[in-house]
Amino acid sequence: MPRARRVLVVGIDGVRLDTLARVPTPHLDTVADSGFLAPVTVAESTPTMSGPCWATIVTGVRVTKHSVWSNDFTGHRLGVFPDFTTRLARQDGRRTYVAAAWEPLVTVADGGPMFRRPTRLTHHAPAADTPQAWEDADEATVRDAVAVLTHEDPEASFVYLGAPDETAHHLGCGPAYEESIAAADRRLGRLLTALRTRPAYADEAWTVLVVTDHGHRDEGGHGGASEAERTAWLACAGPDITAGARPLRPVRHEDVAAQVYAALDRTPDSHWTLDGTAVPTLPQAVLLDMDGTLVDTEPLWLDAAREVAAAHGHTLTDEEGAGVLGRTCADTAAYLATLSPGGAADQALESDLEDTFLTAVEKGVRLRPGARDLLDRLADEDILAALVSASPRRVVDAVLKTLGAEVFRTTVADGETDRSKPHPDPYLEAAARLHLPPAACLAVEDSPTGIAAAEAAGCRVVAVPSATPVDAAPGRWVIGDLTALLHAWGTQP
Repeated sequence: MPRARRVLVVGIDGVRLDTLARVPTPHLDTVADSGFLAPVTVAESTPTMSGPCWATIVTGVRVTKHSVWSNDFTGHRLGVFPDFTTRLARQDGRRTYVAAAWEPLVTVADGGPMFRRPTRLTHHAPAADTPQAWEDADEATVRDAVAVLTHEDPEASFVYLGAPDETAHHLGCGPAYEESIAAADRRLGRLLTALRTRPAYADEAWTVLVVTDHGHRDEGGHGGASEAERTAWLACAGPDITAGARPLRPVRHEDVAAQVYAALDRTPDSHWTLDGTAVPTLPQAVLLDMDGTLVDTEPLWLDAAREVAAAHGHTLTDEEGAGVLGRTCADTAAYLATLSPGGAADQALESDLEDTFLTAVEKGVRLRPGARDLLDRLADEDILAALVSASPRRVVDAVLKTLGAEVFRTTVADGETDRSKPHPDPYLEAAARLHLPPAACLAVEDSPTGIAAAEAAGCRVVAVPSATPVDAAPGRWVIGDLTALLHAWGTQP
């Protein structure tokens, strides 16, 4: 059963990017390490104030469209360009949730609310305009949010923490500001724990985004054009992003709402005229299947299986043939032994299969569309590449004469791990040889057998079906051929 997609956006107001290097933020680090943390430069046309920046973040359009030009929202166009919680609730009937203490976000104060119609809302206004009152308000906000995230089922949520910004305004960007950021990180940790303790968590695929709106001058305050004020950041992790991923282009505030829609598999309507798009990323490593993915050898393998089966008295049906795709020689031999009327020995069948397949491969193989361009792109981007095959070493080495062995940092063939595909062992071995966790690796596979192996290892997967249909799923992207992956990375061969 497919896992249910869910999104949590945590907005922490006024956190300088350079301060994160000094302040221990283990929970934010967890999100960043599981995906990416990237700087965001506030657009020159956007005032470095909370209202305009948060409006861009949650609507996915720039200030010229949403018309929130200051912290007084009067004259806004949020009815035309609503926030993502309102759009998802009103247009798709999805359950959405917002928790915030700053009044214009959720009340009519100062021309609000920015979040117009989420399906669930909690609000705790600070008792006074002091740093401690804002800490208390954030604490109440998180207390309520933890309860909702643990026991209810919002599909998209936004939780706002405002104390760091207010502390900087009152006390500057010194020790008190840094402690407020550390406190915000501890609250983020409680929100992440709430997700992990959900009864249905194992059946859910969560994307988490943590974002700030602007920075601060050293003495506190913002609204100007200095680098310290214009530098914000976004951390993002989820089932569709590899750990340690590298954004392919500069990240913008308007990309956050688009990332939310992408995480929910919601294609934005062109009439929304969003200015943002989901952030394309490059993985640290790509683990590539060989047969049917890089080279068009699946027909050769199927012909070999049919030839060996026929030699032992059985005509392989189309359905039986589909069952051998992506399988090792040993697995296929054991399968053919059950079909052979003469009761041929597994070892003899395995030897015949390997020899027959190798003979066909040595006559020459064709590359799949986009394979050469993909391998060249990995080399150009200095992305680690590994070949992970269910074929025997002799076959792999024969194909490497066409692919080029120098392209791959390592290659894993059948028999070089305790278990082969569909078990995760080959992908775990490849990741270990690259000194990376599997979650940092993107696996490219064509068969359900290989996909099962890669996903069991913990890899994100791009599926390029060659003979058997494959369904999309969280952590798995299904494409027609490798050129689609290159297109997503900004290359059109």
